[in-house]
Amino acid sequence: MKKIIIIDGGPRKTFNTASMLQKIAEGAVSESEEIEVKTVRLYGMDYKGCMSCLACKIKDKAVNVCKFRDDLTPVLEEVAQADGLVMGSPIYFSEVTAQLRAFLERLIFPWLSYNDYSLTAPKRIPVILTYTMNANGEQAKGVYQSMGIIESCLDRAMGDVEHVDAHNTYQVKNYDRYELAGFSEEAKREYREQNWENDLQRAYDAGHRMAEKILANQ
Repeated sequence: MKKIIIIDGGPRKTFNTASMLQKIAEGAVSESEEIEVKTVRLYGMDYKGCMSCLACKIKDKAVNVCKFRDDLTPVLEEVAQADGLVMGSPIYFSEVTAQLRAFLERLIFPWLSYNDYSLTAPKRIPVILTYTMNANGEQAKGVYQSMGIIESCLDRAMGDVEHVDAHNTYQVKNYDRYELAGFSEEAKREYREQNWENDLQRAYDAGHRMAEKILANQ
């Protein structure tokens, strides 16, 4: 069996990010019975970002998996053995959620050598990033700029990072209930009706492509 780990960095279990990740999972398993998918929801876990303990960089004992022990430890160990990694998050203030950011610190910092600044992941595997955001396509450029260093590290270490994002997302099911007058619910609804199913299809297709890559490299 080949295993894909999906990291859900969003707080809502059934809304935009979760739906995109679910479609990626469906696309992956549709390719072959040899593909197994496991989803981890970060909001249900108790962990911290990098603790600066430098245990991953002790001389003659350096490792590329975080050694700090908490709820995230077994997840990071699973990712180190996985054949594909998917990470998803809504975008808050032009960045991923604090939960996913903390996960990324713990994931990437052990890969970084302070001897030559190389980045060595346990395995080079395909990665999919899915961001769901209120921003439109033009405004999303700021998101990609904010995430540039992190994404550059992922790309250098893994070599195959794909985006499948959803822009101008519908924020709530009932706009009348919230102070959201700065947004046109009608325009949001119209955009969703025209684009959401396409976004989900793109997510499904990305999952399918990941599975194809994994099986082609076995």
